[in-house]
Amino acid sequence: MSQSTNHSKKLFVITGFVFLLVLLANISLGSVPISLMTTLKTLIGFEDPPQTISYIIHAYRLPKAITAVLVGAGLSLSGLLMQTLFKNPLAGPYVLGISSGASLGAALFIMGASGLGILSLGLFEHSISTTLAASLGSFMVLLVVMSVSKSIKNTMALLIIGLMFGSLSGAVVSILAFFSTKESLQKFIFWSYGNLGNLSYTELGILAMFVGIGILLSVSIIKWLNALLLGDEYAQSLGVPLNQVRLLIVIATGLMAGSITAFAGPIAFLGLAVPHVCRLIWSTNNHKTLIPASMVLGAIFMLLSDSMAQLPGSAKVLPINAVTAIFGAPIVIWLLVW
Repeated sequence: MSQSTNHSKKLFVITGFVFLLVLLANISLGSVPISLMTTLKTLIGFEDPPQTISYIIHAYRLPKAITAVLVGAGLSLSGLLMQTLFKNPLAGPYVLGISSGASLGAALFIMGASGLGILSLGLFEHSISTTLAASLGSFMVLLVVMSVSKSIKNTMALLIIGLMFGSLSGAVVSILAFFSTKESLQKFIFWSYGNLGNLSYTELGILAMFVGIGILLSVSIIKWLNALLLGDEYAQSLGVPLNQVRLLIVIATGLMAGSITAFAGPIAFLGLAVPHVCRLIWSTNNHKTLIPASMVLGAIFMLLSDSMAQLPGSAKVLPINAVTAIFGAPIVIWLLVW
């Protein structure tokens, strides 16, 4: 066994330990502080805590922590796939416009429906309705991008098309915001902040399914992803089906980034920054290492961001989007400068 393999395994062991520690800390923090040992014993069933503590952990904090893990892992892996596909270190999970499609779907529902007076009927007040609208928006954009990717051989053209989708969606959202009511605009703004605490276990299962499919697709093309790093022509000479790989990457990224945006709102910078941190820590471009590393480190970063968003002794929570920007923006600046 090579020295680099041993070093990589040690890093994964350390990262796994940090992940468990951060996960426990995240569940313990909140307006009602709970000790780490109480949280651990409650989760593994070694202790029967007061009913209030048990309810807080299982009904509120555990679903939120699982959401953070799925969001962090999915967005980080999506960012890695996009950076590999476009061979651009500043490509993120949202460059295909799929997140913009989700935002457009949410905006059409929240602000467009209110303009038509539909929301006043009280038929669509539940948050799942916004999630469904955002999911439909991201799915429609994904279908268009998939169709386009089959006929376009130049990945840069695909990138530009994704950016145009984002600009077009942003323009429609701006028009909707201009004509919307104060209440509906406020609802959309709160949705755009990102929120990890609104998902039920049923919704978590749906999100986990989409993220899981994206992970499986990514793992199935590890060798092809490594070949893409050498250039399209060289990869093609090795027998890599470029159009098929591009389509699989688009599908995997679309499923993960689209579903995450639909369920948790747009989360910035995480998918852009984490893959770079993984490359620096593990000193490799091998996707066999980078895929699990990005998922674990992304989950850690998301849990830390959520913990930072918890104001001690207060029920108020900072916008998760703002906190991830505090994490991610300095890393991106560092990449550009150095």
